[in-house]
Amino acid sequence: MLELDCSQEFDASRDTDFFATLPSRPAVFLLEMADASARPYLAKAADLRRAAQRLLLPPEMPSQRLNLRGVAARIRYRLTGSKFEQTLALYQHVRAHFPHRYRDLLRLRPPAVLKLNLRNEYPRCYATRRIHADGSFYFGPFPSRRAAEAFGESFLDLFKMRRCQIKIRRDPQFPGCIYSEMKMCLAPCFASCTKDEYDAEVGRVLEALATAGAALTEKMECEREAASEALDFELAAALHKRLEKASLVLRGLPELPRRIEALDAVVLQRAGEKKTIVLFPIRAGILSEPIFLRFGELSSQPRSVEAILRAELDPTAKIDTHSAGTEHTLNADAENCRIPTGSAGEHRRRYGLHTASVELPEHLSLIARWFYSKPREGEIFFREAEWPYRRILRACSRLLAPAAVPQSGRKASPPQS
Repeated sequence: MLELDCSQEFDASRDTDFFATLPSRPAVFLLEMADASARPYLAKAADLRRAAQRLLLPPEMPSQRLNLRGVAARIRYRLTGSKFEQTLALYQHVRAHFPHRYRDLLRLRPPAVLKLNLRNEYPRCYATRRIHADGSFYFGPFPSRRAAEAFGESFLDLFKMRRCQIKIRRDPQFPGCIYSEMKMCLAPCFASCTKDEYDAEVGRVLEALATAGAALTEKMECEREAASEALDFELAAALHKRLEKASLVLRGLPELPRRIEALDAVVLQRAGEKKTIVLFPIRAGILSEPIFLRFGELSSQPRSVEAILRAELDPTAKIDTHSAGTEHTLNADAENCRIPTGSAGEHRRRYGLHTASVELPEHLSLIARWFYSKPREGEIFFREAEWPYRRILRACSRLLAPAAVPQSGRKASPPQS
């Protein structure tokens, strides 16, 4: 937890000295009241001294602006080096002090994701903001529900999975929908396919999403090469056209969305301390404890910075972040221990979300809020086969480098990742 590590008593008769000792820097602060039963005041500020003066100086005239001069006893604060650190620190402390309404205070909404409800006999893919440990497959987060729906529509054009919301009864007399007429759906509604055929199509969708489309394009490339070697140039041309369409769809997918359980990354930010970078590891969508790299002190360490990073981020040492550190989980499906056999049951075993921390939607929301912000401060690196240690070290150098000063004398904006 990002603790409020600085504290100072407030005495109204000596407020000049009090304000003089407060730094004019970004911070998260907590004003504690003289009455122990009174609720504290918790907020973030771009300038701590100015925010304290606004709340604790005598009002110049009758005003409805909040003034805590007569009731405040002390201030506790944490200097922050980035908006991401500030937002995360505020979230942690608001959650600790106001556990029943912190979501409303922070305006925290679950992020938009794509969901395949694998408990349904004939699953479909749709956008939602509800994430539960119900054995379903979740892919995201997206910047908005509209963005999730737009990608889902174009992505499903590559497959023949159903999109309707009706209950499938397999009635041969059912007229079907426009997607079945255009041969874009296997049409289980009027028994145009078997259950095994539909499950196989669902498996292809799951595999494509779980690999962010890599499995789909690799399969198309192999089929195209095989058709070319067999001199079936007509089929090769058709496969090449499908591959181009798939590549165009996947090109519009942001870097962040992926299978929730596979969302392993690290966010790099400048810290409030000098010559310090703070790393925020993300493991299976959960923000772990931050890692501070104090380069002013590391020069005297016997280990290299890369060795320290490997010790902190080694995937083999990763714990189950969905269950560790909390006694509560999202409502898990009671039938998870009795998953049926067959293709549908295998999909739920392999791709379903069966256990998750109650913090998972909240942490995903914080990550998505930062990732899709413009401009975005800091950098992010995703773990694929292993962590990109060298790229992380180069990013630390970029973040610590002073901003260039142009001839006009004004500081240039730092390059955005």
